[in-house]
Amino acid sequence: MSAAVRIRQAADGDAAAVAAIYAPYVRDTIISFETAAPTPAEMGGRIAAISTRHPWLVAEQGGEVLGYAYAGEHRSRAAYRWDVDVAVYLAADAHRRGLGRRLYLALFELLRRQGYINAYAGISLPNAASVGLHEALGFLPVGVYRKVGYKQGAWHDVGWWSLNLQPPPALPAEPVPCRELNHAVLHSLLDAA
Repeated sequence: MSAAVRIRQAADGDAAAVAAIYAPYVRDTIISFETAAPTPAEMGGRIAAISTRHPWLVAEQGGEVLGYAYAGEHRSRAAYRWDVDVAVYLAADAHRRGLGRRLYLALFELLRRQGYINAYAGISLPNAASVGLHEALGFLPVGVYRKVGYKQGAWHDVGWWSLNLQPPPALPAEPVPCRELNHAVLHSLLDAA
């Protein structure tokens, strides 16, 4: 019997595994518009920087990181501070197991608890699997940036999808930084994921 998959916050020691999962997306596909895969040290810096305000989660089984999902700032202008961009990446052998869904559902619940209102996902096109996952989770198409990125010898489109995480209040409270969430509530949410 194999170990259960556990969703948890990313830790310092996850940087190499996360970088290894992400590298093929950068190197071999148009899914990421980066052209050089980040080193484990660079990925560790990204995880640390993002995790101060936003969740960065990993799916782990038997000590092996199988995928990750995170949220980050949508735009830098102050009026956008209740909105986030989200992304999910899985190891090559972890697809079609429901892990992307589980990671995202845990991420969205944390974002709600923090006070975020909208989540946005940019998807390099074509990518039927990613579009299918996002739409199955309730994302709605917003629009397409046509021929916005040049990679692998061609211009590519990026579609944008949005998910309303919760109704926008008339007078929103400031989003709570991830590091300030109640740890008991946080662990309870992730244990349930």
